[in-house]
Amino acid sequence: MKKRLQGIYQQFISLKGDPGSLARGAAMGVFVGATPTIPLHTVLVILCGFLFKTNVSSACLGSWLVSNPLTIPLLYITEYQIGLLILGRGKGELVLTEYSLAALLQLGWAVIVPLLVGGVVLAAFLSVPAYFLSYRLICAIRKKRPHEIHPTDSL
Repeated sequence: MKKRLQGIYQQFISLKGDPGSLARGAAMGVFVGATPTIPLHTVLVILCGFLFKTNVSSACLGSWLVSNPLTIPLLYITEYQIGLLILGRGKGELVLTEYSLAALLQLGWAVIVPLLVGGVVLAAFLSVPAYFLSYRLICAIRKKRPHEIHPTDSL
């Protein structure tokens, strides 16, 4: 896992472009990655990247960082509980053997609606700090490495 995180970090710092666009892309990726739409994450990231004119590569990295085999079970359980509370349904238990959209659809609307509602709320909560952290990280790295040329930074 440490090796994979180092790889993501290296990919992230090697991205070219405006720090704002890169940070918006990362935040958008975190937003999409935090929603319970696993088989559609890449499609949604690419679509939103073009729609909102953000960096798709940084969005893909942000999505994977949040939505990976280690975090998905925790995300889904948390999203479900948040959704139940927002919808006024109290507490419930979510038991999944598979974390795919097809498996969720088999559980029915009683599970899907709270999961989606909680997912959007949690995604918004995670994506805002992701923007600011990404922006600060990009700026700090680029200050340390002034010899690298970032042609679109001056635009």
